[in-house]
Amino acid sequence: MDGKSRWVDNVPVERLWRSVKYENVYLRAYESMAALREGIKDYFLFYNTKRTHQSLAKQTPDEIYFKDNGLKEAA
Repeated sequence: MDGKSRWVDNVPVERLWRSVKYENVYLRAYESMAALREGIKDYFLFYNTKRTHQSLAKQTPDEIYFKDNGLKEAA
């Protein structure tokens, strides 16, 4: 992100929300905002801890983050 408001600055965020929509929101017909919030919370927990990512050599974001920083996983 170079601060020049270029279209490429939004690509990572747009890809993330595309994954959220296609892998979670569109597959479930949430009846309320509370159910949607809970579903998205559960999806992000899955996304960060269990879903492997091709760009991360089939590792999860948590595996990469906590290994590189020497941090313990948050509760």
